[in-house]
Amino acid sequence: MPETAYEIIGEDRPARWLVTCDHATNRVPDWVAGGDLGIAAEDMARHIAYDVGAAGLTRALAERLDAPAILSDFSRLVIDPNRGEDDPTLLMRLYDGTIIPANRHADAADLERRLARLYRPYHAAQARMAARRADTVILAIHSFTPCLKGRAPRPWQVGVLHSHLDSRLSVALIARLRAEGDLCVGDNQPYLGHLPGDSIDRHALQPGRHNTLIELRNDLIGTGDQQAAWADRLAPILTAALADLEDA
Repeated sequence: MPETAYEIIGEDRPARWLVTCDHATNRVPDWVAGGDLGIAAEDMARHIAYDVGAAGLTRALAERLDAPAILSDFSRLVIDPNRGEDDPTLLMRLYDGTIIPANRHADAADLERRLARLYRPYHAAQARMAARRADTVILAIHSFTPCLKGRAPRPWQVGVLHSHLDSRLSVALIARLRAEGDLCVGDNQPYLGHLPGDSIDRHALQPGRHNTLIELRNDLIGTGDQQAAWADRLAPILTAALADLEDA
């Protein structure tokens, strides 16, 4: 079978949005350590291996926006597509208290193989999709765990991440989300919104495209019904935030 690095949904949909999901799945290709990174199944099922619920939300939101979507098809523990090629966390050896045995002794050849077969094809496809029209808007979908090991619970239901290099759409989106009145909204929470070489940097900031990154707390999008409900809620808010930006 041919290598699978990504999935594209609705390639011919007309909207200017491109919905992306960098951490869509916990799949480990069989050519990477025999398809087993050496950690327990329960670890592969949690946030360290992929963004729980993000793929379903991406699909539902792209449908409501009448937009195409691109989703990765490999675990972030195999190689993290939301990091630059020179980022030291590109290949994680320890994550939220879990040692990743298959990565612990990975060498430069292992890294290059994963870059060539997974990371670079994914980004090439995302670049092609983003270039399909001149006014593409990048919408990155992620999820976060309610509590990291040994840390305080995270109160936010939704976070909006953005870079100081271009926060225009994100600022408009945060205002719209907070106007809902019943959401705890994180502004660059639970993470800072910019890493040089990350997906937004590569596909939005460097080419000068409008962009935003949404983080949903994963206990709120664990089921198909929850993902559909959030997509129903977010789609009109996103549309309004983009209109606010362009009417300003």
